[in-house]
Amino acid sequence: MNVVKLSSVALEKGTIVAAALRLLNEVGLDGLTLRRLATELGVQAPALYWHFANKQALLDAMAAAMMSGHMSRPQLSDPAKWRQWVADFAHADREMLNAYRDGAKLAAGTRPSPELFTVVERMVTGLESAGFTVRDAMQGISAMSAYVAGFVLEEQADKARTSTGEEMPDIAALQAAYPRVMAGVTEMGGPQGDRSFDGGLQLILDGMELAAARSAGR
Repeated sequence: MNVVKLSSVALEKGTIVAAALRLLNEVGLDGLTLRRLATELGVQAPALYWHFANKQALLDAMAAAMMSGHMSRPQLSDPAKWRQWVADFAHADREMLNAYRDGAKLAAGTRPSPELFTVVERMVTGLESAGFTVRDAMQGISAMSAYVAGFVLEEQADKARTSTGEEMPDIAALQAAYPRVMAGVTEMGGPQGDRSFDGGLQLILDGMELAAARSAGR
């Protein structure tokens, strides 16, 4: 572990958050403590309380810093291409959460930030320009976000299990016991694979499209 020596006076909020995200990648969410972070920064733990009242406040700031990458994502310029625009966001969201160890778990356990509200506001506005009602836009965004978060949570948990040397299941035995399940897995690809992710995402986009068409027909 590389310890960065800083005086408590020079310590800034952004420096703490950046160090916490680096430490997250090293030790995971369960191993991230204020004491360990203070050691990483070369200060005493009380120095961190000048900026964060508790660990939850730090985790909230870390999640907001992760979300900041979405702030530069383009607005919807062509309402007819809303499906690709939402799909691009979903892929970027998955990539963002996977950029950090336990990124999905961190995001799930933190409060919504101003950065998140700004991103959602932009998405709702874009979908309204494509003919969505505000309710259907919010419902679609919520479903998509929950899907991405849940998918990455399973994706990262699977990686963690693999890294511990857990034995792989007996595929032949599974095929014999659950032939239809295994046939479905073969068709859609691995449960945590790209093809599986895209398949689930397209189902959500199909539902959003039906909702928009229903509203337009009223």
